[in-house]
Amino acid sequence: MRLLPPSLPRYEATLGGAFEGEGTGLHTAKHSRVRATPAPAGHGIVFRRRTRKGVFDVPALWTNRRSRPLCTALQVGDGPLVRTVEHLMAAFAAHGVDNALVEIDGEELPIFDGSAEPWCERVLAAGRVELAAPRRYIRVCKRVAYQHKAHKQRIEPFDGFEMSVAITLSHFGQLKWIGPTDAETFRRELAPSRSFGRLKWALPAKIIGLFWFGEPVLKGASARNTLALVGAGAVGGLRMPDEPVRHRALDMVGDFALAGAPLLGRVTASRPGHEHNYGLLALLMQDRAAWEAVTIGEDGRPRPAV
Repeated sequence: MRLLPPSLPRYEATLGGAFEGEGTGLHTAKHSRVRATPAPAGHGIVFRRRTRKGVFDVPALWTNRRSRPLCTALQVGDGPLVRTVEHLMAAFAAHGVDNALVEIDGEELPIFDGSAEPWCERVLAAGRVELAAPRRYIRVCKRVAYQHKAHKQRIEPFDGFEMSVAITLSHFGQLKWIGPTDAETFRRELAPSRSFGRLKWALPAKIIGLFWFGEPVLKGASARNTLALVGAGAVGGLRMPDEPVRHRALDMVGDFALAGAPLLGRVTASRPGHEHNYGLLALLMQDRAAWEAVTIGEDGRPRPAV
């Protein structure tokens, strides 16, 4: 097998310390508090909710993903829901944090300013500590493709992880972002990008509500946490000329982290979204001939995970 990039960590890692955050949820408009603490090797990223019915642990895995509008939600059985996890998951994935316990006192994580920067700042402040266990990777062995109408994604073998993401918006035309998702690139090019929507949707949503199969959504959206697009610009300005496509790439990093281990592959996506990111991930994980679990040997080559 070929050498893998030397920048890929050989060992699992956790947080160097705890961090906290609190704020309003984008969808529920409810205030919540989050506390993330270090966890041992093999623990993974686990969300913990305390309710009147007890304490519920919700592992951040694709099998626990539940379909909810415009966000990534997790649930185990008929237990409590945890939603809008994608920005924190992306920050963990980009910074190589494999294990953490995330306690939340509500249903939805805070949206902050709509980007992943606040989570990155907290992860960096807590630090990253390597553990004794070899880090497991999911190495893509063959091309897997997903399509739903005009939404297309594929993943194919690649020594590392890289994405090519394209969306088309009225007034903007086609926007495209290509690159790796290492910590430095993620913080510089993707983390600052914000959740977005068209300003023309805002007034009808405030007056009659925005609904998804009967469920009200985006009740917590405001100019402080959502990029409001107007024509080929935005209220308050864009952080980057192609900010919307960068945010879609950010969401993909968080959604693919639900594989339970870092992916080694190249993703190409046209018109991605949470439902479609999950569609590709589920197709990949359900095809056991399409991937293998590997660790990185001392010689830098992948070897089958024990």
